[in-house]
Amino acid sequence: MIRRTGFAISLAALAFAAPSLAQDTAPMTAQDLVTMPRLGAPVASSDGRLAIYTVASTDPESYARTTTLYLRDLAAPQATAVALDLGGSASSPAFGADGALYFLSDRGAGGTTQVWRAPLDASGTTGSPVQVTNVATDVAGFELSPDGRKIALFGDVARDCPTFGCEGDGTAHLPGPGDGLLYSSEDGFVRHWDAWETPGTFGRVFAFDLVGGKAAGAGIPLDGPAGEGALVGDTPTKPFGGGEEIAWAPDGSGVFFAARRSNADEPTSTNVDIWWNDLTGSAPVNLTDANEATDTLPAPSPDGKWLAYAAMARPGYEADRLVIHLRNLATGETRALTESFDRSFGSLAWTPDSRWIVATAQDVLDTPAFRIDPATGEVEELDLMAGNEAHIGNVVPLSGERLLFTRDSIGAPPELFLSQGWQQAAPLTEVAGRHLGRLAPIVTRRFSFAGANGDTVWGQITKLDGQDGPMPAILYVHGGPQGSFNDAWSSRWNPRVVASQGYAVISVDFHGSTGYGQAFTDAINRDWGGKPLEDLQKGLAAALTLDPQIDGTRACAMGASYGGYMMNWIAGRWPDRFDCLVQHDGLFDMRSFYYATEELWFPRWDFGGSYAENPELYEKWNPVHHVGNWKTPMLVVTGQKDFRVPYTQALGAFTALHQQDVPAQLLVFPEENHWVLDPKNSLQWHETVFAWLDRWLGKE
Repeated sequence: MIRRTGFAISLAALAFAAPSLAQDTAPMTAQDLVTMPRLGAPVASSDGRLAIYTVASTDPESYARTTTLYLRDLAAPQATAVALDLGGSASSPAFGADGALYFLSDRGAGGTTQVWRAPLDASGTTGSPVQVTNVATDVAGFELSPDGRKIALFGDVARDCPTFGCEGDGTAHLPGPGDGLLYSSEDGFVRHWDAWETPGTFGRVFAFDLVGGKAAGAGIPLDGPAGEGALVGDTPTKPFGGGEEIAWAPDGSGVFFAARRSNADEPTSTNVDIWWNDLTGSAPVNLTDANEATDTLPAPSPDGKWLAYAAMARPGYEADRLVIHLRNLATGETRALTESFDRSFGSLAWTPDSRWIVATAQDVLDTPAFRIDPATGEVEELDLMAGNEAHIGNVVPLSGERLLFTRDSIGAPPELFLSQGWQQAAPLTEVAGRHLGRLAPIVTRRFSFAGANGDTVWGQITKLDGQDGPMPAILYVHGGPQGSFNDAWSSRWNPRVVASQGYAVISVDFHGSTGYGQAFTDAINRDWGGKPLEDLQKGLAAALTLDPQIDGTRACAMGASYGGYMMNWIAGRWPDRFDCLVQHDGLFDMRSFYYATEELWFPRWDFGGSYAENPELYEKWNPVHHVGNWKTPMLVVTGQKDFRVPYTQALGAFTALHQQDVPAQLLVFPEENHWVLDPKNSLQWHETVFAWLDRWLGKE
């Protein structure tokens, strides 16, 4: 049964205006975006009274970033948060069962990152930090057992190393005497996301006893002893996994963790499993061996009776629906708890009394939180915010029917909120508030239209509030392609900063987007240039009809990843519509892309097999075949460390533009991956893009 409350989105266009433009405000700039303070995920003490969160600040001249930890007393929400002075670097904070603060720092001898501990009281007073771990290599992260008697460390360690770090870690592919890297076809990834692999070395987890506040002994490897048949793989999974994939049993008797086997099949496999290690030193047990698709986010109930986790059903499909499953830890009986709810859950957590599961999932243009009854599977959308839920994340259920979470939107970056009694939440922070107060407000309007096959498709229009006169159109095309430009803040593709330059930003969640049910997401499969392009064409027309202030005779389009592919596709298949294009990390030649990318499960699913198995489909949607039609000026952007869409794809597009005598620019970032993350590079990216848009849209 599915029951919803507070679901107020209709099929009509909705407008949500920001405050009226103040005389002393200025449009948001790229400098504002890059230097905006950034709130991190909160952590709470076991009694639910205290919370700690991080704020990253960027120096406006050097662009160096520093992180500060803040302590807030949740029993006094109106009190001012206290900045913690720990006398050196500090990240990944966590409360121990002893009430002390645990964190990562590289302040010790040798410069390696280790776990440290400092006494802490509610006033924010801390004692002198003490080093908790002294292992041979960097600690990437840690998880404390609920009883405070153990700690799990994770980091990169050679698989045959029995301890947390051995001499020679990460050197198996460096045989010498030169600096050549030697790989075998029997290995898994050669390179992944933005790094060359180091065969023999993996992300591994070791469990240690805590004795007198310090890690004791050599540690127990959760992947078990090395040898034939042993589990070999990364935990957390790479490149994006974290502590959410590692969970202690409530009584500290063992650890649940997620891992995918690393072998020659790894680049084509999405078979992540959940494993259990009872800390006896034996091999771990695969709890989800029967499912050959992804199983992740292990979350045991606080009473120790149940294990909740999220699972996909179709092997090889990274964008399949994540359904919450529930396993009886006494009997092993497992059931799909949210099978009848057609949304994909991206996070889940238990309430402290084990009564509810609180999970988040994209739903149309929002990402709300849902309350799920583990007994019946009933799903209820929570109404936590006045107006739109926008993007809710980092949910921490607390005692007394309270929820701590972050919320962001197109208009504002994340802030921390507290809900009591499942009611609408009150803000706890104003990390970016005073910065936003100096900036001209924007208005975002939601709209829907009949897209391909007559299906309802949603979009958004973002523009400066109160701007007079016509404004050029910017068509935003999201990546994924199974993704969404939903109502959320972005530090990279930010509609507010583009709209603040005097443009109307139009985003369309075309077929293949997430948040509209799995059938809508699946609809892009084997149809990359079909229904999505039709949706974009119809969505742009619908936005121009809806808002006559937008000047459709002056329009550019821009996108990254799949959005960059669509720029290349538009250049050949819709060549007369736009004044310019911005193509970032876009696929240009589907054949060469297939043989150069790293996660091969992705093209194999979306194009019905390998290139050798289905070349006709790859060539059907291959932009390279339509280069003869290219005439629209294009800015091409790439990162040399992008191994998902290698930079040679950008060089191919740029060469094609040159050969067609089409005005073009190529922006290459030698140290960036599929994203632009460095503050100075981000500033350069925005300034280059804005100059390109201004050049072709005639902005004075």
